[in-house]
Amino acid sequence: MKKYSENVMQGVFLLSACISIIAVALICVFLFANGVPAIFKIGITRFLGGILWKPSNNLFGILPMIIGSICVTAGAVIIGVPTGIFTSVYLACFCPERLYRVIKPAVDLLAGIPSVVYGFFGLMVIVPIIRNLFGGSGTSLLAASVVLGIMILPTIIGVSEAAIRAVPENYYEGALALGATHERSVFFAVLPAARSGILSAVILGVGRAIGETMAVIMVAGNQAVMPRGLLKGLRTMTANIVLEMGYAADLHREALIATAVILFIFILVINLLFMLVKKGKTQ
Repeated sequence: MKKYSENVMQGVFLLSACISIIAVALICVFLFANGVPAIFKIGITRFLGGILWKPSNNLFGILPMIIGSICVTAGAVIIGVPTGIFTSVYLACFCPERLYRVIKPAVDLLAGIPSVVYGFFGLMVIVPIIRNLFGGSGTSLLAASVVLGIMILPTIIGVSEAAIRAVPENYYEGALALGATHERSVFFAVLPAARSGILSAVILGVGRAIGETMAVIMVAGNQAVMPRGLLKGLRTMTANIVLEMGYAADLHREALIATAVILFIFILVINLLFMLVKKGKTQ
């Protein structure tokens, strides 16, 4: 009976794994089957290198959205990664137990807040602050970067803290035995040993930032033009798809699906590069 139950559960787990793989495969097939023909129909150079997005004139250049996605993601990484890593170091190595019981649930709560709430916070708080400090409308690359930087914090903090706590205690104790202070032991013994897990946290944070849509739509300005500065509006690839898919038809709709293909490839390339860097650091 026990062996029968184990075989049943093994079958259930195998079926679950197969469903996950099939779901990813179906998404890939749908995207590439509907998007790649549109890229060739429009022209690879005109589609990827064009700077004008005017569907009414059959102009489908997504270069401004590609650059916009890169800029917003880079800004979020600059803001969120150092903050998240230092927070995780503090929680894992320096935070008193009583304070930890307050900060840790607060960080976990950030992960459960819907994207639209972050966007509303950015629209009501971040955008007016930028408008009052620097002028302009406030909806800009800077606003989107700040909001996304906040959104990726729970992912980076959670994964980085787990990686730091997973480092064997003898790394820290060995550094102390050699005469290092607590701070030096943490930063020169524990953190290098946890770099693989921290890099994984960065990868997950970048994936969250580049794939975010709702919050970016609310604070980025949604202008399909080349980014012109921190305080100017822009549009990302995800925002472009969501804003226009509801009424798009024919070639316009196919161009939006093709944009999703480019975004999909974009994320795959980023993950591959991070994996190569991670593999090189662990060797």
